[in-house]
Amino acid sequence: MLDPSLETALNEQLHRELESEYLYLSIAGAMEHAGFPGFARWMRGQAAEEHGHAMRFFDFICDRGGRVRLGALAEPPSEFGQPLAAFERALEHERSITAAIVDLYERADRPTRAFLDWFLTEQVEEEKSVGQIVDALRLAGDSGPALLLLDRELGARSPVEGADEG
Repeated sequence: MLDPSLETALNEQLHRELESEYLYLSIAGAMEHAGFPGFARWMRGQAAEEHGHAMRFFDFICDRGGRVRLGALAEPPSEFGQPLAAFERALEHERSITAAIVDLYERADRPTRAFLDWFLTEQVEEEKSVGQIVDALRLAGDSGPALLLLDRELGARSPVEGADEG
């Protein structure tokens, strides 16, 4: 049985994961509209991953005898500017998720810490991945050919299992 304060904290993280999915879908839409289908596909893949993360929290709360509480999701921004700004926003967001998971870990009981270990490793990978894209976009600058090359490269991302490519 989950301690009530831990149950609340896990539900808050579930909400953050759903917000992440929503944010990445919004960035995908903005990138598609701006003519960058590869960046959009990459962001859709991120959204699918975040949905999977949310479901892990959902299942863990249920498995521990807790009650899932879903709150309303705020509307994410819809304008992100150039790809660099969009990916910088994604990196900032991933860092905030990492901080939230670290905070949750510090308040968690042993079974929850074991569960969160996977997320801590995942966040290191997420920050590295998005950080490398930000670095590449900074190098590309305003070069149209470089941006198109990066767009194609990111568009080659393998789809996440269970994700609808639409």
